Amino acid sequence: MALPGGPALPVVRQYRYVASFSRGACAGRSSVGWGCHDPRQHEGGRSRRLDWTTGEATVAQQYVTTERGLGPEGRIAVVTFDRHDGVNALSPDALRQLTDAARGFEDDPVTSVVVLRGGPRAFSAGFDLKDPEGRSRADMNLGDLRRHLRLGPRLTRAWHDMDQITIAAIEGFCIGGGAALAVALDFRVMARDAHIRVPEIGLGMNMSWQSVPRMLHLIGPARTKQAVILADQRIPAAEAREWGLVEELAEPGHAFDVAMALAEKVAAQPPIPTAMTKQTVNRLTHALDDLASHMDVDQFALASLTDDHREGVDAFLQRRKPRFLGK
Repeated sequence: MALPGGPALPVVRQYRYVASFSRGACAGRSSVGWGCHDPRQHEGGRSRRLDWTTGEATVAQQYVTTERGLGPEGRIAVVTFDRHDGVNALSPDALRQLTDAARGFEDDPVTSVVVLRGGPRAFSAGFDLKDPEGRSRADMNLGDLRRHLRLGPRLTRAWHDMDQITIAAIEGFCIGGGAALAVALDFRVMARDAHIRVPEIGLGMNMSWQSVPRMLHLIGPARTKQAVILADQRIPAAEAREWGLVEELAEPGHAFDVAMALAEKVAAQPPIPTAMTKQTVNRLTHALDDLASHMDVDQFALASLTDDHREGVDAFLQRRKPRFLGK
């Protein structure tokens, strides 16, 4: 892996794969993002789930697919999150599906590397502010709001805690919750024309999902403040690499290829000491993260009750500059 300012990109092969669909819970080696441990069934690209607010069964569009058995000894898996809309926003259903995809590797004895990629034009635009379930937060009581706000931290925790080495392949833009997900992974490969942005403060809310301590470990306190507080600032790929926010750059359209080349190198290593080394590094590095961020969900809930938050979201939806009053 080249360090910032290091040699040019390696020559890599192009990878193409077809994501297969599992009609049942565990049909074949390839399955839809919800893992084999999940008893929920999938029908025609949609998934049945229980609506926690009403207790009624609903049908959700499937956004996440998983393919296993790639690379050396079949040790590489690819998880694709793509809503096919060029934006790839994280709706509550998308958060659940991505969480279940990560948890689907808990009892996987074969996979040692997981590559997560978004769509061809966007890794993710962050939380979906237009999603009806997400918008319903405005009418929730505090207890329901706190429970609903755990969807994001649960997602990043699931990916962070995986035994497998995880690699994000980032094309286009990686914004807000998308950045939170990316920094929860072990490595990030980014297309040269892509960028990262953390807009939460500009929407009148704090950055949560335990993202601040994870970014702090990667880029230090000053850069973390710069990235989070200057919410309108785009961090282009070259700058993100210079900061240490991403490990490798790729030519536009080839982030996945470079991520797969890195995954092959990892997959060639003995899986057990590789997994143990990852866990040791993570435990040492993130030992105090829970202490530092145990209140970030409550801080988010509190910030969401402010006039500034409502103004920030309204301004975003109306495509105008917000006017914050500190209320």
